[in-house]
Amino acid sequence: MAYDKFNILTSTAVPLPIENVDTDQIIPARFLKATERTGFGDNLFRDWRYQTDGTPKKEFILNNPIYKGQILVGGKNFGSGSSREHAAWAVYDYGFRCVISSFFADIFRNNCLNIGVLPVQVSAAFLDQIFKAIEADPTTEIKVDLPAQTITILATGAQETFDINAYKKENMLNGFDDIDYLLNIKENIREFARHTPL
Repeated sequence: MAYDKFNILTSTAVPLPIENVDTDQIIPARFLKATERTGFGDNLFRDWRYQTDGTPKKEFILNNPIYKGQILVGGKNFGSGSSREHAAWAVYDYGFRCVISSFFADIFRNNCLNIGVLPVQVSAAFLDQIFKAIEADPTTEIKVDLPAQTITILATGAQETFDINAYKKENMLNGFDDIDYLLNIKENIREFARHTPL
């Protein structure tokens, strides 16, 4: 399933300075029955966002209209727990294209990269700068430059580089998942097969 290409994203951000956010908190297990990637955004952080009667919890950050944007800034160890792909689907379906943290669980990171959400891992010190900048001004914009692999707090000019697997980077730039990538090089595969003895 192809998704929008990711190149340079400049956006305000939603701060969630909570460590060890696991996939069951991102999308509770009772919402995992669907097999398509759509519709999960409504239940992103469901138990943190809503009371049992379905009314929004005013104190939760996603219910605060001051904070919005396509970037979610999480605390250390974001996406730990089970390997459910639905957690990444919920993040994407809600509208986030980038998640920033000082550490990601490997499976969650890969699930994000497979569906068009860019997980940007920064140092603990830089993450703290981001949280402070957003706290000082919720309209603070963050620029995530995938080709250059840099992240910049525009208000201060503070910048840091981030790592990403070269194959996943190329797929993000082209809006490919793994199947799209293979379809894109199918002629190369056929040519290789024609010239390779069995």
